[in-house]
Amino acid sequence: MRIGILLLLVVTARAQDLTLARNAFMNRDMNEAIDYWHISRPQKNFHASFRPYLYASLIEASDSVVPFRFYGFKNAFLTQRLGVHPKNKTWTALQYQPLAEVEAGWDGYSKRLLTSSNAGLQMRAHFNDNVTICGTARGGRAFLPYFLDTVVKNDKVLPGIGQAYGSSRAGYAWSDFTGYISWAPHHSKVFNLQAGRDRHFIGDGYRSILLSDFAPAYWYYRMSARFWRMQYSVWYSWFKDIEQAAGIKSNYRNKFGTFHYLSYNITDNFNVSVFENVVWRGTDTGQVRSFDVNYLSPVVFFRPIEYANGSSDNSFMGLNTSLILFKQLKLYGQLGVDEFNLKYIRARNGWWANKQAWQLGAKYINAFGVKGLRLQVEYNQVRPYTYSHGLVDQNYGHNGLPLAHPYGANFKEFLGIAGWRREKIEISWQGGFVVMGRDSSATSNVGQNIFLSYSTREKEFGNYTGQGIKTTVLQNHFRVAWHVLPVLGARVEAGYVLRAEQGSNGLALRAPYVYVGFRTAIFSETKDF
Repeated sequence: MRIGILLLLVVTARAQDLTLARNAFMNRDMNEAIDYWHISRPQKNFHASFRPYLYASLIEASDSVVPFRFYGFKNAFLTQRLGVHPKNKTWTALQYQPLAEVEAGWDGYSKRLLTSSNAGLQMRAHFNDNVTICGTARGGRAFLPYFLDTVVKNDKVLPGIGQAYGSSRAGYAWSDFTGYISWAPHHSKVFNLQAGRDRHFIGDGYRSILLSDFAPAYWYYRMSARFWRMQYSVWYSWFKDIEQAAGIKSNYRNKFGTFHYLSYNITDNFNVSVFENVVWRGTDTGQVRSFDVNYLSPVVFFRPIEYANGSSDNSFMGLNTSLILFKQLKLYGQLGVDEFNLKYIRARNGWWANKQAWQLGAKYINAFGVKGLRLQVEYNQVRPYTYSHGLVDQNYGHNGLPLAHPYGANFKEFLGIAGWRREKIEISWQGGFVVMGRDSSATSNVGQNIFLSYSTREKEFGNYTGQGIKTTVLQNHFRVAWHVLPVLGARVEAGYVLRAEQGSNGLALRAPYVYVGFRTAIFSETKDF
């Protein structure tokens, strides 16, 4: 009976479902589907390196090139339309997305059974095709495997979610909400204005060294425009610094950010994009500082503004590029520059302030002629002290987590991903090998922890990537999934995670984790970092 009611609510997608102001989900399933479509059919008007995508940019997207079932570009599941009639100038569509997750697993390190569950609801309202209001609320409780618990237990912040309450033994209770109001002026496919609370991701890879969705959601206001072969986005964000709050919310400090991203499809197959941002704290010495109106300019570079203001705010610049070959292979890369001095780079003397990050990677879809086989390799490297700042609350982080790469800085990372998906079946493997340098004590700062002031650095010269306690991390994640109801993002899955970690100080850790679960997967997972 319940299944019958659900089926009655399923409506065939029509033009009204692809509203211009609506955001696509930022999750792994949707991203893979978009990769298959974009790599096999490059589009001059689609810009793959900035997420969340607007559905206005996915008008040409076709499910026919995707070899597996997924949520769908033109998904209209559980949608109710009001006032849709040729004679009506206005119409409304309401869409509901139930969210649920249940998981049980065995942690081989702590030798105990772990469970987690959460539930929520997403609701979207579309008015004509130029206004969308969306809200998502969810909450739950999680008992985490040891390798995840070590990340959460100190600051009680869950990656991608936010504040958690509880402990390793009692479990972590959490709740979260995201949402936005989006407007495409005069049914425009060119302009979009949006305000809300969510995350952004810049890049074509699994990681991003410019801006990732690892940190919790934040408040933002964003303006974007698509014209010719270009897409330009500028957004203003409100972050929180919790490092000096001792767990008391009233002690959290405000910090703000302005971001510019210009993406240019030189050809249908070749993209070059430039990125810049500045982060500044809300409280300066001896005075309260609010949002700096000098950073409201949507087009100017920040360094001239900083110098004009006598400011030492934290700016960061970057480059993202990708090349599609043979409609099967995408090569991509990123370069991030925090600070550098060309004189010292040429001297190769390890000056501490030569702070850069870079990424190289490749994706191969329908690999070796096998439909649904996807391969990916990626390399990331970040020099010591990158993303950090002399003022701790001006670093490139939010709510206790990095805004870019999960490992912070001072590391080298190799990633490999292989997956086969056909129809509702999925088999995947993800492996990662990381070499990083960690601090030897609470007072030591070798450049890995971006939440330490770089003024506490150990030396001016002779710095190198991996300095400090050399720590290697090896992680493998095998997963098998059956997508029970792809149109809802619902799947049943089982997986095995093996994480091994060893430091030059003799510390060794081997933490296997086996799990089974059910989830409606519209959000990114946090097991793979």
